Amino acid sequence: MSRERESSLEFACFGSRCAVFVTGTGRAGSPQEATELVRRTLLAWHERFSRFRADSELARLNDDPRRTVPVRPLMARLALAVRRAGELSGGLVDGTLLPEIERAGYTREVRRALPLATALGLAPPRHRAGPSPEQRWRGLDIDLEGDTVTRPLGVQIDSGGLAKGLFADVLGSSLATHSSFAVNCAGDLLLGGSRHASRVVNVESPFDGRPLHSFELVRGGVATSGIGRRSWLDPDGAPAHHLLDPSSGRPAYTGIVQVTALAPTALAAEIKAKAALLSGPRGASAWLREGGVIVFDDGSHELLAPPPVVGVAQLAALVPSHAGSGSSRARIRRRPAGSELSPAAAEVSLASNPGS
Repeated sequence: MSRERESSLEFACFGSRCAVFVTGTGRAGSPQEATELVRRTLLAWHERFSRFRADSELARLNDDPRRTVPVRPLMARLALAVRRAGELSGGLVDGTLLPEIERAGYTREVRRALPLATALGLAPPRHRAGPSPEQRWRGLDIDLEGDTVTRPLGVQIDSGGLAKGLFADVLGSSLATHSSFAVNCAGDLLLGGSRHASRVVNVESPFDGRPLHSFELVRGGVATSGIGRRSWLDPDGAPAHHLLDPSSGRPAYTGIVQVTALAPTALAAEIKAKAALLSGPRGASAWLREGGVIVFDDGSHELLAPPPVVGVAQLAALVPSHAGSGSSRARIRRRPAGSELSPAAAEVSLASNPGS
């Protein structure tokens, strides 16, 4: 077996932590060149797609008075992701609720979150979320060839977790020729590579950070959506967070505080995780056919093991669950220097992402 070194970088981005791990030379150059390319790209996309910057590409689209607006290709893909997320989730995952989330108090990055236990103690009675009667996302018309977005006047889109899932998938396509890679965009994770090496992905608790479960993944997407890391008191003194019930435009308290979803892509995993959380305890598992972990208000959790798959792409649940429940960072546990890279050579910890 040939000896290959892995290069890794972890850095602040999207108001959270991002990370990239690359083994082997490929289309993006050496492992060091590839990880640095990913870092520079994500930092640039953070500036372009931030709704907290008045001069960002996203802000310019939202403020443009025209119905049809010329955009760059990645913005067109983000708008398409918003439309498809609405379609696939029956309106539960609605990326057009920007006015509502600003009214809830999310007008700048949350630097210090309200403790999860405190927020749950102050929260209203739990109930599952529903779609908005307006379903503004249906008005989005995206021309990927002409790079335009057409929408009813006044409709604005929020980048949020959908952008992070999309970004992980776009970067993954650039890293596919490398032996192995993992890209973690603030909790939306894509793994792959030409060598089919597996990685251990740990799901952590939103209450105390303890490990809940570990999956061994060869390729595909993982996303965690939760209310633990980005929460605050709104102008009326009520607990609030960034995951809204589209039917009311208010923060959703469904009885679930975190969902991790597995899917073929990071964007699909993001949609599934958010839809599962918003569906509440009775409906969440229907979104996790490909595996995942649900964490409930009381700290208990449910594991949904991925289905058996024949061949190198098999996803295998490894470690029995522990008590507890999580937050969104990636860490790598290295093998001794000079050792050969083998399956499970790296371990990625995935906790609840404040941005998803």
